[in-house]
Amino acid sequence: MKKSFQFLMVTAFVFVLSACQSQRTKDIKIIEKAEQEAFAENGALNTDKVNDLIAAYIAFADKFKDDTLAPSYIFKAGDIAMNTNRSMEAIRFYDRILNDFPDYRKAPEALFLKGYVYENNLGRLDKAKEIYESFIAKYPTNEFADDAEVSLKYLGKSPEELIEIFQNADSTKAIQ
Repeated sequence: MKKSFQFLMVTAFVFVLSACQSQRTKDIKIIEKAEQEAFAENGALNTDKVNDLIAAYIAFADKFKDDTLAPSYIFKAGDIAMNTNRSMEAIRFYDRILNDFPDYRKAPEALFLKGYVYENNLGRLDKAKEIYESFIAKYPTNEFADDAEVSLKYLGKSPEELIEIFQNADSTKAIQ
């Protein structure tokens, strides 16, 4: 009796696992189709299909929280949101990565991009400064650390001011 119960439990476990796996595979295929529809052959973004793609990414991440693809899909959703002027949505996605997947390899990039969105999309220089400083303190050797330092150095400068700064720097180099 004990062996037949164990057999039933193992069989049920395998059945549930295969059902989950097939649903995962179906969801990945939905995402792949949505990506093809959202990104035209020439690389342009079909804005009519963006909502479907973001929804597919987030649905997968919600359904398969422990899957290694979950943070990657959330990151992609953040990137698309950022590049389609959905700034607060992008920030929410980046925060989700930072809170739920702090060990994800692109978590530092998510923090940097959060600062970038505050600076360049929302004009919230105070928040951008806070985030860039936090980034440098937390990830001083990350490949984006130099970018964060440059962003802090020129934070709030107008394009005209930046041109003047760079022209003066070039003039100084030419003199030396």
